[in-house]
Amino acid sequence: MSKSLQTYDTRGERLCLSLTAWNQQDGDRMRAVLMAGGSGTRLRPLTCDLPKPMVPVLNRPIAEHIVNLLKRHRITEIIATLHYLPDVMRDYFQDGSDFGVQMTYAVEEDQPLGTAGCVKNIAELLDRTFLVVSGDSITDFDLSAAIRFHKQRQSKATLILTRVANPIEFGVVITDRDDRILRFLEKPSTSEVFSDTVNTGTYILEPEVLDYLSENQEADFSKDLFPLLLEKREPMYGYVAEGYWCDVGHLDTYRDAQYDGLERKVKLDIAYEERSPGLWVGQNTFLDPTAKISTPVMIGSNCRIGARVQLEAGTVIGDNVTIGADADLKRPIILNGAIIGEEAHLRACVIARGTRVDRRAHVLEGAVVGPLSTIGEEAQVSPGVRVWPSKRVESGATLNINLIWGHAAYRNLFGQRGVSGLANVDITPEFAVKLGAAYGSTLKPDAQVAVSRDQRSISRMVSRSLIAGLMSVGVNVQNLEATAIPLARTIVPTLSIAGGIHVRMHPDRPDHILIEFFDYNGINISKAREKKIEGAYFKEDFRRAQIQEIGNVVYANQVVDIYGTCFEKHLNVEAIRHSSSKVVIDYAYAVSGAVLPQLLAKFGCDAVVLNASLSHTAPNPSDREVLLSQLGHVVEALKATFGVQVSANGEQLILVDEAGSAIRGEVLTALMADMLLVHHPRGTIVVPVNASSAVEQIAHRHDGRVIRTKANPTALMEACHASPNVILGGSGDMGFIFPQLHPGFDAMFCIAKLIEMLTIQERSLGQIRAELPRVCHKTCMVRCPWTAKGALMRHLVETHPIDSLELVDGVKIFNHQHNSWVLILPDAGEPLVNIYANSNDRGWVDETLREYRLRVQEFVNQHQDAEAAKAESQY
Repeated sequence: MSKSLQTYDTRGERLCLSLTAWNQQDGDRMRAVLMAGGSGTRLRPLTCDLPKPMVPVLNRPIAEHIVNLLKRHRITEIIATLHYLPDVMRDYFQDGSDFGVQMTYAVEEDQPLGTAGCVKNIAELLDRTFLVVSGDSITDFDLSAAIRFHKQRQSKATLILTRVANPIEFGVVITDRDDRILRFLEKPSTSEVFSDTVNTGTYILEPEVLDYLSENQEADFSKDLFPLLLEKREPMYGYVAEGYWCDVGHLDTYRDAQYDGLERKVKLDIAYEERSPGLWVGQNTFLDPTAKISTPVMIGSNCRIGARVQLEAGTVIGDNVTIGADADLKRPIILNGAIIGEEAHLRACVIARGTRVDRRAHVLEGAVVGPLSTIGEEAQVSPGVRVWPSKRVESGATLNINLIWGHAAYRNLFGQRGVSGLANVDITPEFAVKLGAAYGSTLKPDAQVAVSRDQRSISRMVSRSLIAGLMSVGVNVQNLEATAIPLARTIVPTLSIAGGIHVRMHPDRPDHILIEFFDYNGINISKAREKKIEGAYFKEDFRRAQIQEIGNVVYANQVVDIYGTCFEKHLNVEAIRHSSSKVVIDYAYAVSGAVLPQLLAKFGCDAVVLNASLSHTAPNPSDREVLLSQLGHVVEALKATFGVQVSANGEQLILVDEAGSAIRGEVLTALMADMLLVHHPRGTIVVPVNASSAVEQIAHRHDGRVIRTKANPTALMEACHASPNVILGGSGDMGFIFPQLHPGFDAMFCIAKLIEMLTIQERSLGQIRAELPRVCHKTCMVRCPWTAKGALMRHLVETHPIDSLELVDGVKIFNHQHNSWVLILPDAGEPLVNIYANSNDRGWVDETLREYRLRVQEFVNQHQDAEAAKAESQY
């Protein structure tokens, strides 16, 4: 090495290691860079005083396992570029001579430069092909084979890939048949997964790729450099490696890596003697002859295992640990210096350095006890609970919440639309207070947030708890109280606030609560913002306001008047006044009937309201069908212009024409597109990727344009807001967006717009329906385990020509000969795959649905058989 940087800093979040390698087999000098994660926030409390690469796996730091892997492939000169707690790694490895390598150190002093930025910072040392390896994963990949692949392909950047069962936590990559990278997506949602082949954070690069990066600027390989190389058409390949790989990103994967190491699923250098098959024991360790051990088990040096102790297979015990008599240990991970008392029970938990678990205490599945903590006699730490460092649980106490910051966090809070869960079971007042504090902590102190809800008592309870959480972190609240969500989205941009929260019964699950967050424009917040809220929630990192800084609550006035003014501004009021329309509105016991009839009456329309009482419980889907049938009879009897069933707190609707027939789903989407494009030719319509192609046919009639988005509400809102000349967005299933009014779905404005259009165009709903294109659009669902979704999508991509595919959301396969398509779309919330077939040819649709249903079922069966065979062989 020609350069050694040795500056030290104890601040920051990121660590990366850079390496220089001598490959004796190939005979040329090669420089490589090994990068590790930062402070490991999802491994807290283990990483409060350790950088993530120094967390032990099988009693050796993760970084040491990686150094051993590199050494096996003749990589022996290492530069460690540090940022978070740099002294820990420097003190452990020192100059590297004890580990058979040479190590020097450089510190990112001011702020993290990102995965690519820290490598750019030492670019002068990387004058030929170099290797980049993730420093926070356990693997035994054949790095030499990957390097040979890189040289054979004459690649500028080679990403080492692997296949995983659940790819949503990783960067998904797709390659062509020559292994050249075509596309990748960082941490996709479940509906966006198009492959199970993921980026492992291990790369082989040519030095010239660093020329695309600016010096001393934060940059990431996956988010910045690789997309740029793809855009510049630089040769970039993916090498799918065989072998073991585990990203130690969560506490559950941390435990899994230990168990896999014990079961020899991964090749690791173990520090202790194997006294008998599957039993590794360090030096100067005493095992009482009456102890019962089921292998595989690892016990470190200088340990004392007492009489009648039971160690179940999977148990890992560090150095200098004492286990009292009659203790029962089932697969715990116990780190150095811990003391476990007599008759203690440990179940698949993690006991950190220097912790004491007293007599008859219980630490249960998934719990983590931080360094230097004490669990008192006969105390219990419940499943999944985290205890931060240097805490004490009193004797006899039962700890059901994290000590000291609140409940144990779920891995993911947000689903496809907001946060949802069983009312007063998952979504409790305690949960809502913490969620409000997490959201508020991502905003500036003294920010303003609007909170609204539907009229249900459970929604009132949850919204008040959210308000309490927001106030606790110094956020002020504009309380809109019981307000239909279209009104809330309209009001938010007029209040000069940071965003809004709306609480309501879930539109599809009457026993669930749905909490939606939107930004200052009224658009559902982005995935990036969701991740920030989740991060604050998971880390329990809440800002605590001083008494004088506690947020205030004010009650917004004239909400209905402001909405009514906007409502009227975007309608042809004269046309509505002269329409003499009679509309029957069925609220299906879901929302108040006060707002819309009041607005329609102002324009001279006769609105008959049904089922507006809240005395009934929210109806399930079968009840709604009964009410819809009744609505049809009322419309016929009253000779009404049309009927409408409103749901989802004013967002969604089903129409009933003058003959009492329901109009919904794809027919409703096409009908709305036709009405708006007749009035606004050459306009733009935004629909989800799974909508019927009837929309394109209608747009063609009127020189219009169609934009297709991912099949989720946020994508539709963002596209309507960002695209010019949009006159309508949405679908019959999700609702309709009129971006000139506000960016969300609005069934109430849709009803008024229908009256206006029908009057101006002098048509009835039945007439419009008869003139729509005859497109056959059918769908079916197939059960598909979460672990098979990514592999299924990759299989579909690999078995169809690239020019026939569209990967906006799921995998859409076009049949240009029949002007038809089939879409395979993983469900975002359930272990299902949705299959949509669309064509003018009904026979083609039926045959294609049958074919792809069988394809998916066969693939799922084969995948499950393979998984079962793999598990059996490992057993």
